[in-house]
Amino acid sequence: MTQFYGKTKICYGEDALETLEHLPATHAFLVTDAFMVKTGFADRVKSHLDRNNIPCTVFDAVESDPSLETVTEGAKLFLQKKADLIIALGGGSPIDAAKAIAFFAHKANEGKPKPLLVAIPTTSGTGAEVTGIAVVTDKINEIKIPLSDELLIPDMAILDARFTRSLPPHVTGATGMDVLTHAIEAYTSRHANAFTSIYAKYAIRYVFKYLLRAYRNGDDMEAREMMLLGSCMAGMAFNNSGLGLTHSIAHSLGGIFHVPHGLANAVVLPYIIRFNSFDVGIRYQEIAQMLGLPAVTVEEGTTSLIQAVRDLNEAMNIPNKIGSLKIDENVFNRSMDTIAKNVLVDICTEGNPRRPSHDDVLEILKKAW
Repeated sequence: MTQFYGKTKICYGEDALETLEHLPATHAFLVTDAFMVKTGFADRVKSHLDRNNIPCTVFDAVESDPSLETVTEGAKLFLQKKADLIIALGGGSPIDAAKAIAFFAHKANEGKPKPLLVAIPTTSGTGAEVTGIAVVTDKINEIKIPLSDELLIPDMAILDARFTRSLPPHVTGATGMDVLTHAIEAYTSRHANAFTSIYAKYAIRYVFKYLLRAYRNGDDMEAREMMLLGSCMAGMAFNNSGLGLTHSIAHSLGGIFHVPHGLANAVVLPYIIRFNSFDVGIRYQEIAQMLGLPAVTVEEGTTSLIQAVRDLNEAMNIPNKIGSLKIDENVFNRSMDTIAKNVLVDICTEGNPRRPSHDDVLEILKKAW
């Protein structure tokens, strides 16, 4: 049986934040980071809650790549406050942290209703506002742990492109390439279907049409809004289809070397397209044809797509080699076996169209270095 599941109510446009004024809640728990508080973005959210007389506790301790310790601390505070609404404000890290906090707090509070979970993304990248996946970091063992459960899917996503306007170009570029990786891997996943393919194709189109515009001019609000919608669409796609090997490798590079997730995806993606080309080359050709790239044959389409991804990276000063990511080569070589082991057990690998072996992953890492 094939199925497509969409649970999240998506609100977008400039008046989308007003939705907060109509939520049935007695106490809100805002999960964010210090930057969102400093910029006043957290206050914008609180002002709408105030209009609905909903008191709000702000938990702004979320760091990049949220740790198990941060999630535990947040869940304890959430339970102490007896909150019934969790609002995530930020990029992938605060949203993932909020989802994990909601999940563990609910498990600790069995028998009580699950808290309402609202996600407000401030980057156009992760698609976390509509997915049942969250990634937390075990900093002791230096590994990223993907969590997957329907309870992690937010009840509502509020998409307001004004929150993304202040993103610096390098973050716009890296998060945008995360969108592209989500969409391409969703389109070629072992579990892709008619519905995921529609969302994935639109997201791919949006990235190639709008990402460079947003990168070059942060005040281009049409580009910002379309990237935010594309990110959400890619999230809807991969939440149902799963992802692939690019993400598995990026998780390990992030856990060991602290490479930002979107950046790692951007660098690795062309190598995975080539690795998968025998199995899903026709799908890569379809993407290339959709983008108007040379694609008379499967091989030409695959090669064109790889080059288009590399060209997009270069236009945004993103390197096309892992060795350009300020990673010590000796440390990388010593870590390759660990990375390969992590990749083979990563939840994302299951969706990859070609089943990799340990040696396959090592070969990809050597080529990508």
